[in-house]
Amino acid sequence: MRILVVEDEKRLARTIGDLLEANNYTVDLCYDGESGLDNALSGIYDAMLLDVMLPKLDGLTVARKIRGSGSTLPILMLTARSALEDKVTGLDSGADYYLTKPFESEELLACPRALTRKQGGGTLDNALSFGDLKLELASCLLTCGERSVRLSRKEFEIMSLLMANGNAVVTKETLILKVWGYESDAEDNNVEVYISFLRKKLTHLHSTVSIRTLRMLGYHLEVGKKA
Repeated sequence: MRILVVEDEKRLARTIGDLLEANNYTVDLCYDGESGLDNALSGIYDAMLLDVMLPKLDGLTVARKIRGSGSTLPILMLTARSALEDKVTGLDSGADYYLTKPFESEELLACPRALTRKQGGGTLDNALSFGDLKLELASCLLTCGERSVRLSRKEFEIMSLLMANGNAVVTKETLILKVWGYESDAEDNNVEVYISFLRKKLTHLHSTVSIRTLRMLGYHLEVGKKA
């Protein structure tokens, strides 16, 4: 899961980013509202943590512009303001959840899970399932029956995207944007290398699920029969 954190207090932003990355999220940081809005509208993020008091463009305006664009990106609003009217204003601006500073690490970590459940992100008990596979989101553990294997960060990001989309095709462009990032110089062969790694792990697991390549389009999962 790729999360955009928009927070002008750089130390706090880095702390939040480190916490999320330690829990298997991919994180990008922005320090003002304008760059936060531009990144949010790129379509590569699964959730957004948005501070209210930001330079250039405040968080409430950012949230309104995101919703005005038609985006359903889950937004968690971060603020030091705890008054009821401030929370109502934040929610009315388009936020899905409102978290008051200071907050506990456990509370922050619960928010992305809650936001993606609200979006119908395909998670069940903090895991993704497809065919005979189960991917534990917290541990990056891919399981098939009694066999399991731990995925690397990028393997996990790719596999979670494929499993969340099921039989639908995920393009190479989407994988590069979601896994490597908007400003990355990653190319198609980077994706192909990790797809090869994942195919070997599926073979090791004796799974009936395979990763199919659609030439010039991308990849999707397919369930076959037991040998």
